[in-house]
Amino acid sequence: MLSHPFSSLPVFIAVVESGSLSAAAQRLNITKSAVSKRLTQLESVLGVRLFHRTTRTIHLTEAGQRYYFHASQAYQCAQLGMDAVAELQGQPQGVLKITAPMSFGVRHIAPYIAEFMRLYPKIEIDLQLEDQMVDLVQGGFDMAIRIGHLPVSNLIAKRLVVCKSVLCAAPHYMSSNPEPRHPSDLRSHNCLTYAYFRGSEWRFYQKDKEFKVLPRGNLIINNSEGIRKATLDGLGIAQLPTFIVGKDLAQKKLQPLMTGYHLPEHAVYAVYPDRKYLPNKVRMFIEFLQQKYGQDIPYWDAGIS
Repeated sequence: MLSHPFSSLPVFIAVVESGSLSAAAQRLNITKSAVSKRLTQLESVLGVRLFHRTTRTIHLTEAGQRYYFHASQAYQCAQLGMDAVAELQGQPQGVLKITAPMSFGVRHIAPYIAEFMRLYPKIEIDLQLEDQMVDLVQGGFDMAIRIGHLPVSNLIAKRLVVCKSVLCAAPHYMSSNPEPRHPSDLRSHNCLTYAYFRGSEWRFYQKDKEFKVLPRGNLIINNSEGIRKATLDGLGIAQLPTFIVGKDLAQKKLQPLMTGYHLPEHAVYAVYPDRKYLPNKVRMFIEFLQQKYGQDIPYWDAGIS
């Protein structure tokens, strides 16, 4: 017996937005064969082909485009209805799917997950840590933690706390190298760089002046924890957020450099899709993190002179 086409809406929409059966299956946490079967059933019920399929690609037909236009609106309305009902529930519940940067997530989200789940035992957490920015809609995420400059989008961004960075090096690196006094002095130092910022200049500010330096060195890493370890090992100078090296600075394992200049100041944001009703599980988690981090000075900056 063929299922009602409405029951296949999440599968159909996931395939369109993810761009492939495999990605949709991963997003929905079902098998690729189950996705294919549901699409075949939907096409049979509607009596039209919704996709042009090859071994490598999948594209909407004209009928598929028309169906997606209306189906996506219907699905969004259904989601709004679910959010509206969820707001009436006293205890937040359901799966909360979050994406966050690796280093920040390991240090400042994962340690508090157990406490949050004890407070709200009906919530299931799916926390995915990766440094590359992912698409919230395609990935089926409820929210993301993002740091720094945010691209223009239709997502809502709520500022959680300030994010400061520092230019630093290990004392034993500085004992055998001249201390930089001006941004231009960095050209004679081994600068350790973050792979996703490759080709980006380091910026420094003093009063109303801006100075730019393109860092050069023999080590590029795609994770800030790796850069921290290399800096602690005395391989060179790095520009790192204080949420990673705050404790190292307080314990004098790393020393700040060029303190007469300040680096660009960013923020940590909770980002989520624009919704009329914000699910309780998202709201509660954001408020929980705000309480943990503090309002004015985050706890990881305590003890930094």
